[in-house]
Amino acid sequence: MYKRGKLFVISAPSGAGKTTLCARLLKDMPKLVCSVSMTTRKLRRGEKDGMDYFFTDIRAFKKRIQENYFLEYAKVFGHYYGTPRDFVERNLCQGKNVLLNIDVQGAMQIRKNFRKDSVFIFILPPSIDDLKKRLMLRKTDTEFEIKQRLKVAKRELKQLKFYDHKIINDDINEALSELKSVLIGRQTIKRRVG
Repeated sequence: MYKRGKLFVISAPSGAGKTTLCARLLKDMPKLVCSVSMTTRKLRRGEKDGMDYFFTDIRAFKKRIQENYFLEYAKVFGHYYGTPRDFVERNLCQGKNVLLNIDVQGAMQIRKNFRKDSVFIFILPPSIDDLKKRLMLRKTDTEFEIKQRLKVAKRELKQLKFYDHKIINDDINEALSELKSVLIGRQTIKRRVG
């Protein structure tokens, strides 16, 4: 028998608190490994290359697509995002649980290709109005961009049926506690060799 890790795929509409929850989860569960995505978007204030994302240009990203470098990739709000395949597969084979903080498009690709190794978790805002307030308070998007994000959020919510767990983030501590419970209950699985 050997243990193969689980892939925990966490998605949410932009502004639902997914990144904050994932950061706190990783702090509280040090054995959980986080996959760092690659993106073509610009570095935001406070972000670090190689820590928050691997930042690259469109040409280099598209070359990696052709080389089958990504486990999944998607174009979101005009920028490409992708999960490096080798990192995830290597850690799963070593029995480590891997956290993927990715959008719905990417999650659906993972679901199609890695369903049996994965647990899908969707973080929900209490309401669309609450989501709009959060996006406005963030002060990183224009009014037009906020409208676009809300439009996409409504589309993403239609994909809820494909997720194993749904967590409403109306209180960050309660949402974190619920998220940790899901991960603890669904950790590594044992597989027979041969």
